[in-house]
Amino acid sequence: MTNTTSPATEIDPMLLSIMANRVDGIVREMTNTLLRAARSAVIASARDMSCAIVTGGNELLATAEGLPVHIFGSHLQTLSMQKLHPDLAPGDAFLHNDPYMGNTHPADHTILVPVFVDGEHMFTVCAKSHQADTGNSTPTTYVPYAKDVYEEGGLIFPCVRVQRDYKMVDDIVRMCRRRIRVPDQWYGDFLAAIGSARVGERRLVEFCRKYGKEAVKAFIAQWIDYTEKRTIQAIKKMPKATIRHNGAHDPIPGLPEGIPINCTIEIDPDEGRIVIDLRDNIDCLENGFNVCEACSINNSIAGVMNCLDPDIPRCAGVFRRVSVLLRDGAVVGRTSFPHSASIATTNVGDRLVNLTQSALAQLGDGYGLAEGGVGMGAGWAVVSGKDFRRDGEVYINQLFVGGNGGPASPTADGWLTYGIPVAAGLIYRDSVELVEVKHPLHMKSVRIHPGSCAPGKFRGAPGAELIYGPKKDAMTVAIPCDGQMFPPKGVNGGHDSPGARTFKVARDGGEERLPGVAQVTLEPGEWLRGIDNSGGGYGSPLERDPGRVLYDVAERWETADRAKSIYGVVVVEDESPLGYAIDRAATERLRAEMRAH
Repeated sequence: MTNTTSPATEIDPMLLSIMANRVDGIVREMTNTLLRAARSAVIASARDMSCAIVTGGNELLATAEGLPVHIFGSHLQTLSMQKLHPDLAPGDAFLHNDPYMGNTHPADHTILVPVFVDGEHMFTVCAKSHQADTGNSTPTTYVPYAKDVYEEGGLIFPCVRVQRDYKMVDDIVRMCRRRIRVPDQWYGDFLAAIGSARVGERRLVEFCRKYGKEAVKAFIAQWIDYTEKRTIQAIKKMPKATIRHNGAHDPIPGLPEGIPINCTIEIDPDEGRIVIDLRDNIDCLENGFNVCEACSINNSIAGVMNCLDPDIPRCAGVFRRVSVLLRDGAVVGRTSFPHSASIATTNVGDRLVNLTQSALAQLGDGYGLAEGGVGMGAGWAVVSGKDFRRDGEVYINQLFVGGNGGPASPTADGWLTYGIPVAAGLIYRDSVELVEVKHPLHMKSVRIHPGSCAPGKFRGAPGAELIYGPKKDAMTVAIPCDGQMFPPKGVNGGHDSPGARTFKVARDGGEERLPGVAQVTLEPGEWLRGIDNSGGGYGSPLERDPGRVLYDVAERWETADRAKSIYGVVVVEDESPLGYAIDRAATERLRAEMRAH
């Protein structure tokens, strides 16, 4: 195709859309490459990874279906790459997992590849993936009670070159293979990430050859400007307001009232701006709960974007209109070295998504969201041990069979396959059968937990209950759960989630309630039973359509008793295909009585 677009010519909307879809397609091809080539279940099955394209000028350009916690701050990593390596050249690749220089947390290894076209650095492609193991002091990528990065123990690479002129720097590979518990598995994931980035590099060069480098530059400028305009339009539909909102992570040792989180959101529709101020938060903690700069930005912006037009592209144009104010050395802000940010991507990070999106519900009915199900409970635990089926080979991996429920919105119920707030429903759930193939454990049951929905005019999605244990040898289980003491909240009259719980089940069936954040050893014959959080409800349950209540009871997501006592809907058994029907007269009387009180 002959390029006919000059730098001074505005690209027409049709071509702009085609080019935008082309770069999103490149991100999707990178993602599919990493998904299919990776070896660990955390990447290949659960899809705990994201890819993105950043411009040579460090502006986020394309993210496709990347996890919000991973991708919004990609430009922070590319900026550190440029600062540390002024000699960038074609064939370079860098490993970056440093949370003090723009990464999310040490478990997220990012491969950065600068893309050159005719000698000019046009783009950087980013392939980020959560690792099964990073050499931490304990067999998990989450070390919540590490006093500092030294006690955490994992390998940290501050944007280290791993390829030069397309050739591997073997020193780095040897270092990782020596320290990581599953070296072959890690190396497979490492090669998959490099392969993903190189696919992006090739496709972007082809993209520039097809349309011409100057036309691509015009596209980049116009696409980011277009995104900014779309963001302005969405903000102008909101009322002018200053919202102060607070929440807390569950109590932990030393903080019996939990980890407090505060935010102030300024909405200026006249200027088309939203400012999220997170500076009023406590100093960094001597543990791994600190939320680094990337995660503070990613998660707070994600909460706001969840409440705006979903068709707004997720690129640098958003950042021109939605900004975040942070403080150095704060638990939510810029983590100061050597404080640990081991679980920055979840826990307090999840609370930050919930805090910002539920804050917007204060604007009134039709705005904001309830809080989504938090807590990486039993179904999200990191399991490790020795596999008797493979000659005692060491295994370690994170499970993704949990079932936190999604938050209710002003127009819809929460969705069932939500996962956790920072992932926004984009992480895959593991196949139970594949979990049992990959690990020497038995999944006894995974089911919806009846009556766990948070009621509302629109209800939160229910949580799941699951039970599993080792087949033969002892298994270590690390559980960084939240939402047991302070479950997700409903908004505008919607109810809160009942809360998560985790139990260790003895051989005789007796149950021991575990703390939210726990590490236990299960012997053969013992089980772990976990109940995940539902999402919060939106609006009064007495305003819910009785037909929706009937459906939930028929699906066994709700109980007939709760339908009556909370929703004021009288459900009776009958011979219909659903097996239940609504007693309309009794429902009208009961709802009138409940409203009167």
